Amino acid sequence: MDGARSVNEATGTVSSARRGESGKGERIADWADGRLGLYALAKANMRKVFPDHWSFMLGEVCLYSFVVLILTGVYLTLFFEPSGAEVAYHGPYAPLNGVLMTKAYASTLDISFEVRGGLLIRQIHHWAALVFVTGMLVHMMRVFFTGAFRKPREINWLFGWTLLMLGILTGLTGYSLPDDLLSGTGIRFADGAILSIPVVGTYISFFLFGGEFPGHDIISRLFPVHVLLLPGIMLGLVVAHLILVFYHKHTQYPGPGRDQRSVVGMPFLPVYMAKAGGFFFLTFGVLAVMGGIASINPVWAFGPYRPDLVTTGAQPDWYLGFSEGLIRVMPGWEINAWGHTLVPGVLIPFSLFPLILLALGVYPFVEAWITGDRREHHILDRPRNMPVRTGLGAAWLSLYGVLLIGGGNDIVATHLHLSINAITWFVRIGVFVLPVLTFIVTKRICLGLQRRDRDSVLHGRETGTIRMLPHGEYIEVHEPLSQGRLFTLTQHEQNPPYEIGPRVDAGGVRRPVTVSQRVRERLARAMFGPGTHIPKPTPEEHRELTAGDHHH
Repeated sequence: MDGARSVNEATGTVSSARRGESGKGERIADWADGRLGLYALAKANMRKVFPDHWSFMLGEVCLYSFVVLILTGVYLTLFFEPSGAEVAYHGPYAPLNGVLMTKAYASTLDISFEVRGGLLIRQIHHWAALVFVTGMLVHMMRVFFTGAFRKPREINWLFGWTLLMLGILTGLTGYSLPDDLLSGTGIRFADGAILSIPVVGTYISFFLFGGEFPGHDIISRLFPVHVLLLPGIMLGLVVAHLILVFYHKHTQYPGPGRDQRSVVGMPFLPVYMAKAGGFFFLTFGVLAVMGGIASINPVWAFGPYRPDLVTTGAQPDWYLGFSEGLIRVMPGWEINAWGHTLVPGVLIPFSLFPLILLALGVYPFVEAWITGDRREHHILDRPRNMPVRTGLGAAWLSLYGVLLIGGGNDIVATHLHLSINAITWFVRIGVFVLPVLTFIVTKRICLGLQRRDRDSVLHGRETGTIRMLPHGEYIEVHEPLSQGRLFTLTQHEQNPPYEIGPRVDAGGVRRPVTVSQRVRERLARAMFGPGTHIPKPTPEEHRELTAGDHHH
């Protein structure tokens, strides 16, 4: 009869049976389902619930910027010529007519002035790169401050961290391809850092550049790395990252009805997909507007690269200012011994740059070792409830900020009419002082917010209403918090830190204690011991204070 359902005994699939022959689309769907099990897969995952919060869009900004980078990069690849061979320019940009330049720089000028929409696509591509790296850093900070890197998401944190590192490298290689005077200065900076590596630095430089700097091979070698190798690895990591997000389920902020097993939000289809699609076009539109109205990297204004020239006010993109700041503020130390010259003034900051980023990558494993917590966590921490972790993250950001000032010390000096030497010494001192001050201030702010939460739980919300009691005393009326708000403010755990325990057992025998255990105990006490949190109100305290009119 019409609308009846029949079971295919061979495959176990269920399909609709109607009087007469099925439609073509239905037959294709039944064929695919019988071989791939798509119906069961879609039924299990397409209605998957995703929580909703504005900060979750940071990851989407990264994803959509990456898509825009791929699309615009493919277009630019059609017209760019990655060659270091020299030609005389004869094109629409009159100030450079007759000037010798590489084919890479000439093709960049052609893209900017002769290819239809070329300059717009170039600028969208560059802006998307900046937004992509910015989005990744801010997204990782959201994950860090809320503890979203905890089990089972440590591997996904490493995927994100690797994407950040590869994004920086991809930006460096793409920034260098036009071979203008600004990007050439950046290449020379990188070559100087490579040459500072003892013993093998010279060999690495000759291998990369095909001889003495600047050589003729670096552009043709950077090109496949920029357009194929690094984007291919990043695309694989993005796919793996999204699969793990889907598999582990999305983290969510604490609130009523939310625990380690249940998720409060909207289904993947159709709500989340519709919102995600709209947000993609919004991101693409914003990047297009930025590319259309905000000039970036006007290579024609810098001219072609020449080893005997350097631009004034040469600055890399912001994400590389960290490394340049390290080298600019480092004293120019040199060591001459046994006929060899070591340059620790370059080697030390060149080595510190990846080490500082590595500290960010391994932190989840360090915290897991300190706490010994092997449970799965799907509820996010409020940053105020983890003051030491929040302070460490803020200190890392302050270090990045002060080194960014060091990387642009000449720009800061000219725009603010300050001494470049004073700025340099400010950065040298600030590298050691500002992160410590930032940590202390951030930790105290977090503890103050915890005290305010405790007071709100016990006394309620201030209403601004003043009441006079019969005996003449004036008090402010406090309104009790809702049960949902009380849950949000008190759901976090305050577990005691790891302790080794008594050094001597009941039989008077001294227990062996390793150095690792001592370090773990001290770190646990510093991160989670006394002075790192304000005790939560107990149910007894809450009942006592809210009984009758005591909360007024």
